Amino acid sequence: MTDIAPQLSWEEAVLSLNGRPELGEFVRACFYDDPLIEAARRYHASSEWAAIRPLLPPVPGRALDIGAGRGISSFALASDGWQVSALEPDPSDRVGAGAIRALAAEAHLPIEVVQEWGESLPFADASFDLVSCRAVLHHARDLGDLCKEIARVLKPGGRFIGVREHVITDAGELPAFLAMHPLHRLYGGEHAYTRAEYRGAIEGAGLAIAHEFNPFESDINLYPNSRAKMKRAVARKFGATALAPLVPGWLLTLRGARNRTPGRLHSFVADKPEGAAHGD
Repeated sequence: MTDIAPQLSWEEAVLSLNGRPELGEFVRACFYDDPLIEAARRYHASSEWAAIRPLLPPVPGRALDIGAGRGISSFALASDGWQVSALEPDPSDRVGAGAIRALAAEAHLPIEVVQEWGESLPFADASFDLVSCRAVLHHARDLGDLCKEIARVLKPGGRFIGVREHVITDAGELPAFLAMHPLHRLYGGEHAYTRAEYRGAIEGAGLAIAHEFNPFESDINLYPNSRAKMKRAVARKFGATALAPLVPGWLLTLRGARNRTPGRLHSFVADKPEGAAHGD
């Protein structure tokens, strides 16, 4: 992916960031701070989760959180009444499966933790009403296979949500993105795909894309920023901060569509057609 030689494990990379006071704001924005239960509660109360919640199926059922990391999305889903299985291959007690188990126990939430990769899900066909991935697709060892597995375990009519995925315009942008990523230079595990590659993998798995949000189109991608803050910034440029509520949302969406920053964030929402066979 890049000529930067990884030096640390994922756990060591995150702990390294936690040890640098000047990166405190970045660490909190990524929910890498401790105690973990406080970070998870902050995520559940965040503008990002508030923007995700309306996209979830209206009645909580069984949810799979792929690449669950420290478990903040699993915590949010379980707190909202979902029956959650958290899939995380890293066994780490600080940033992986061990951390999720400890979080679930402390929060008294019945989260099932499974250590496995997303390209080989250990679940039966049509097992879940929801599959959630937060900043996971761009880490896929095989994006197409991952999406096919997601589609396989979704029930017909089920929903897939893949949020905060790094996008590049073409392969030529990838080195620039990787060079500026604060974690890639430590552990070497970051990546990004084009919109066409994400959409092709999702649709190629038999899922129908219902929504795609560009970098400024939703608080999902903007967190820790928000559309409200962006509107205030626009109004402030014209010396009229009080008029921020009048800044049209379409203006931010248009700016997001024109954004070409390497690694910009997009989010995808897709559904499995009602008539799809369980194995599709």
